[in-house]
Amino acid sequence: MEYLEFELPIKELQEQYEKACAIGKDSEVDVSSTCKQIEKKLSDTKKEIYKNLTAWQRVQLSRHPNRPYTLDYINALCDGNFLELHGDRNVKDDKAMVGGLGKIGDQSFMIIGQQKGYNTKTRQYRNFGMANPEGYRKALRLMKSAEKFGIPVLTFIDTPGAYPGLEAEERGQGEAIARNILEMTRLKTSVFVVVIGEGASGGALGIGVGDKVMMLENSWYSVISPENCSSILWRSWDHKEQAAEALKLTAKDAKKLEVIDSIIKEPIGGAHSNREEMFKTLKKVVLESYEEVKNLSPEELIKTRMDKYSNMGVFKG
Repeated sequence: MEYLEFELPIKELQEQYEKACAIGKDSEVDVSSTCKQIEKKLSDTKKEIYKNLTAWQRVQLSRHPNRPYTLDYINALCDGNFLELHGDRNVKDDKAMVGGLGKIGDQSFMIIGQQKGYNTKTRQYRNFGMANPEGYRKALRLMKSAEKFGIPVLTFIDTPGAYPGLEAEERGQGEAIARNILEMTRLKTSVFVVVIGEGASGGALGIGVGDKVMMLENSWYSVISPENCSSILWRSWDHKEQAAEALKLTAKDAKKLEVIDSIIKEPIGGAHSNREEMFKTLKKVVLESYEEVKNLSPEELIKTRMDKYSNMGVFKG
């Protein structure tokens, strides 16, 4: 188990608890009361720390190496009933963007999302979750197929941004993202969006327009990452904590600003601390969200979706 800097008090208590329990097993000394005391203190410390997280600490949790990624959620939610589809029928198959047909409960979904890697080799293979234009065009191809057959679309956002390389710009990165935003506003099937980790810049928006947009409690959603914001405004990464607060990038901020529709609660310690609980919660939320809109006609879906986005940023004096 890896611990972040602000989680070190939890790490110390966890080690004390494990040592005390080990002593009880290896000897005849009764340490049950000591174990209970440490366990209670550990529980209280966890609640206190995770109740008062700063924006920067939530950014750190969203990047935790043990946090579930898109394919983890897909495999858990679909219980093996997932068929991955590849390629944009133009350039190549972008490994940073995954998608395909999956069944959650009794309902089929077209599931699309950015995928990061677990180690150096897979991170390079997945391009660190940064999609090229062909990734967004693959996503659009899959969404159009879902529209054709009346299948709801579910997208998972987890990216530090779209790939900014020269070759990506040459192949029309900006146009691909803009096209996706346009097409998603008028898609004739229901669209559900979940920010599961990082939701940065146009890379997130390229698959981020939906009837229901949700964020996990310790994810973030912003026009720019705190580090890049700090480097632009202060010419240094040293002010990233200050930038994170100013950007209003947490789920609570996004809900207050009506950028998203709801916040999905995570287990204490983050999604990685209890994966099974997180998977169950997300499955329940996705199916409930589908039930809310499943009886709307395509015209009603599009009108409601368009109205929602048209009203964002409108000031009522």
